[in-house]
Amino acid sequence: MKKNILLIFLSFVCINVFAQTAIDTSKHLSFKSVPIDGSLKDYVAKMKKAGFSLSKSNGNYALLAGDFAGYKHCIVEVATLTHKDLVNKITVSFNACLNWASLLSNYTSLKDLLTEKYGKPGMNEETFQGYITDNDDSKFYNVKVDRCKYYSTFVLGKGNIHLEITQDSNRVCFIKLTYTDKLNNETIKKVALDDL
Repeated sequence: MKKNILLIFLSFVCINVFAQTAIDTSKHLSFKSVPIDGSLKDYVAKMKKAGFSLSKSNGNYALLAGDFAGYKHCIVEVATLTHKDLVNKITVSFNACLNWASLLSNYTSLKDLLTEKYGKPGMNEETFQGYITDNDDSKFYNVKVDRCKYYSTFVLGKGNIHLEITQDSNRVCFIKLTYTDKLNNETIKKVALDDL
């Protein structure tokens, strides 16, 4: 009887160990449960299977559109390393916001979700530069003119995830989330060092 109980217990332990190993065996950071690795064409095919549609592509990047983390109509840029068809970075641009309250709400919501999944950010800054009054219009203006530093970077063993409030050249303000794979960045760095 003791033998049977011991065998059952060991079986459960083995199953649990194998199940945990199968969860994440990749050495690469993942986006939508897909490791950030491989050629641009292959990665885009995987993103299409995950529900994204291809908008534009060239040799170094692809733009896709789709829903992400509960937000509709996001733009996802899949980038490869220069002169090497190896995906290393995924950037999600969320919809434009028309006021500071919306920007802050989206940023805080995403930061809370990332913190729940990955722990506290390794780097974080949430400040404004220069003169600012404590009202939403002033804060939103400072985002538009690039005097706002709101970001959180989650430093992980497989890479970094960087969340920020930003703006483009047309002063359109939005949230951007960037996943950077550590292993593929090191691969390119090694190639560059070998060239020097």
